[in-house]
Amino acid sequence: MPSPTSENQAPSRLGPLSPAMQLHPPPSPGIHRTLRRLQSAHSLGAKAAAQPSLISQQRLQLQQQQHQFQNLNQHLQKHPPAPAPRSHASVNRSPQRARANSDAPPIPNVSPVQPTTHATMTAATATRRSALSKRSLAADAMSLERLLREGPPNGDIEGALESTRLKILDQGIRSDSDGMSSLRIYVWLILLNAPMLDTDSYLALIHRGASPAYSKIRNDTFRTLSTDPLFRRRVSEASLIRLLNAFAWTLHDAREVRTRDPSVASSTRHSLDQSSSRPGTGYGSDYGSPASSPTAKRARALTLTTEGSVTSVTAEAGTYVQGMNVLAAPFLYAARSEAEAYVAFHQLLTKECPGYIRGAMDGVHKGLALVDKVLAIVDPKLSMHLLSKNLSAEIYAFPSVLTLCACTPPLPEVLRLWDFLFAYGPHLNILCIVAQLVMIRTKIMGSASPNKLLRSFPALQADQIKHTTLAIIRMIPDDVYAEIVAHAR
Repeated sequence: MPSPTSENQAPSRLGPLSPAMQLHPPPSPGIHRTLRRLQSAHSLGAKAAAQPSLISQQRLQLQQQQHQFQNLNQHLQKHPPAPAPRSHASVNRSPQRARANSDAPPIPNVSPVQPTTHATMTAATATRRSALSKRSLAADAMSLERLLREGPPNGDIEGALESTRLKILDQGIRSDSDGMSSLRIYVWLILLNAPMLDTDSYLALIHRGASPAYSKIRNDTFRTLSTDPLFRRRVSEASLIRLLNAFAWTLHDAREVRTRDPSVASSTRHSLDQSSSRPGTGYGSDYGSPASSPTAKRARALTLTTEGSVTSVTAEAGTYVQGMNVLAAPFLYAARSEAEAYVAFHQLLTKECPGYIRGAMDGVHKGLALVDKVLAIVDPKLSMHLLSKNLSAEIYAFPSVLTLCACTPPLPEVLRLWDFLFAYGPHLNILCIVAQLVMIRTKIMGSASPNKLLRSFPALQADQIKHTTLAIIRMIPDDVYAEIVAHAR
């Protein structure tokens, strides 16, 4: 259908004009651009005068809903209804979109009425707008530096957290060209709800010596971001070994707690168990002898392979999973001490993504299946093209799911993307991977061998990935989004 502002449609849209509003012909009969612009402007102006703007309609609708909600609350306070049994419809109702452990809890319903009533439906509508309603105006007026230094104004922790998330989404965390920031690690610790850890507790883990997974750790750490000069200049392999070895001890101790009397546990294990009530365990992957040639080392430096990702589950559980070294790298780069990096790393894997290191990494494989499902919803044509080439997410997206995209350079962009993931939930990494596929859609569709293109993803562009992810969220059904939230638990 032609545009309503095109030349052949504009006269019928304008209708009769008053003498004062007659359109005068342009100075030259050969120039039609001016006439079309005047006709289009008049058409839009007449249409705008005939009906209120979208903003006005939204304001009017919001005022009406708020007025109805207030009247209903007043009525319920005077005449509280008797509680009714849960109906079959309420049990099968689509779940509300959950939030990560690092997120604030949802606003409770203000009314005892059942979910099928108008009161709770209105409350659910208000909950979906909670991102704005929970904001603290006092925290909004403060800079991120001041907010971290002085704490939440008036003790409003929930409002300050929401304001912090919106600041990260809108402005980001201020950093230099290398991605270094004096605030980032503290913002991460707050968003991950990481507990305080005594440095002596971390040192006690170090002094215990080599863990059962020490040989596997040493077989992996030397190639962690080995071609990234920023990482190599700031983080030593020794610090990476110490952090991973300490974490392996905590997983080893947590496994023993479940098989023996907790009273025999060491004091170090007791102090760490208080900070993590649900530790995870994982099955390690034997890599064999390390790659000998420099070419092989460079090939595996910034992008993990899927070697060992699908292994047979043995009877004896391990304490180290391939990819932990890459997950630990950004924490060590951003932190000001190993203890800070350790507690943030520990909180991420044991609270936010325990499924990634438990069993046969079931959480990772659930995430890969969700990448395929979300891509089929967002871009069916691209999804069918990849599947026709026998390219499922299990083949090309395993490293990105397991490492929260930390396997893709450059490192400063990884840090900016993690700011977004920790603010709104690491589960959004699934959508970020789909966003990267959508961003290179033209290259994938035009490539005769997409496998070569997807063997290593293009360089991260954190801002563009965030914007594309926010657009994808609106296209995801609530039940699929609930799977995304819970896949790593």
